[in-house]
Amino acid sequence: QVQLVESGGGLVQAGGSLKLVCTASGNTAGIHLMGWYRGRQRELVAFITNSGAATYADDVKGRFTISRDTAKNTVSLQMNMLKSDDTAAYYCNWKRKFGTWSDNWGQGTQVTVTS
Repeated sequence: QVQLVESGGGLVQAGGSLKLVCTASGNTAGIHLMGWYRGRQRELVAFITNSGAATYADDVKGRFTISRDTAKNTVSLQMNMLKSDDTAAYYCNWKRKFGTWSDNWGQGTQVTVTS
């Protein structure tokens, strides 16, 4: 079992920045992808491989940067130029190479962007 703890959310004005951090613990061996989702529909925001290759949703490209520390089992999301549409609860998740994204979510961290 892998446990996920997200942090770093908060209240920020439009145009501002926040950095989210997720720490994974437990049976983390073999995790291939880590990513960030948001909202009740769990919209995929970005994900990154264990070699550092990143993929982004179109609406965050150029504004968000995902990074990962495989030694510490952390994944971060630097969010710049935030918009009100970015307001959501953000969740991290993980996937082994030949598996599916986990259905065991962390508690999430709330990001609220005011205009």
